[in-house]
Order: sequence, then structure tokens, then C-alpha cells
Amino acid sequence: MSFKTPDLCDAFESELGTSLRVVTPMFQRYGGRSSFSGAIVTLKIFEDNSLVREAFGENGQGKVLVIDGGGSLRCALVGDQLAILAQKNGWEGVVVYGCIRDSADINGIDIGVRALNTHPQKSIKKGVGDRNIAITFGGVTFTPGEWLYADEDGLLVSRQPLL
Repeated sequence: MSFKTPDLCDAFESELGTSLRVVTPMFQRYGGRSSFSGAIVTLKIFEDNSLVREAFGENGQGKVLVIDGGGSLRCALVGDQLAILAQKNGWEGVVVYGCIRDSADINGIDIGVRALNTHPQKSIKKGVGDRNIAITFGGVTFTPGEWLYADEDGLLVSRQPLL
């Protein structure tokens, strides 16, 4: 499915700020897909990516994992092995409010990735965090089951599917 976020903003202009929200531009683009979209699944974690592995181990067809990592720039929450797992299980993409690592390898994997930056250090593994709760960063609240659209121009969140 092909789309452009500027076209979606234009087509749904009357819904901007209410049922359609634009995420503050702060993310770098990684992964083999320049654009991706899907139903939102959320994680709220901090410097512990145990729940990321669990989520990516499940069927991700038509879904995007949105990770609130607290904006931490002290370790990576997604690396090449997790990206391979996500791609294998059909995830459309991942948005990380935090860092990734193995970016050169991730760029060759057929998955969309947005993250604040890269960091070479891995995270801790204590299994701590929350799943499928509303999370807020980038001026937007991400609610499980809503829809995320990402391309070269930005990220949009919609209460309803737009395509």
C-alpha cells in the first residue's frame, strides 16, 4: 500500500489535531522500508528491551510496535537480531523513543524503523515494563489499536485506518 503523509494530511485536513495527529519531527530513518503503516502496539520500558523480544516474537502482520523508551540515549533497545525477528514475524515497523544499534545491518532488513539515534551498548534484561497502554511522546498520545503512518516526511497517528 502506497501513501505519502503530506497527502494524508491534505486529504484529512479537517481531522488534523483531533483524530489525526502529527508526531514532532525528531526521528531518524533506519531499516529497509522507507514507509510503513499499521495498527499500533505499545511498550513502555526504560533501558530494558526484554518486552521488545517478546512482542517481536509474536505475529506482527499489519502492526507497528511503538516503544516509549523514555527518550534514553544511554543504550539501544533494538538491534539487528530483534529487527530480524520482527521481520520474520511480519511486523511492518517499529518506532523507538530511544536508540537502536547495528544500524547498518538494520538498514538491510525489510522493516521500517524510526529511532532517536544509535548507541552501541545493549540494554539490560529484567523484564520490566508495560504493554498495550497509552503512551505519550513527540506531542502525541499513541493508543493501542490506533493507526500509525510513517514515511520520509514524518509520522502520523490516526484513530481510524486512512487507507
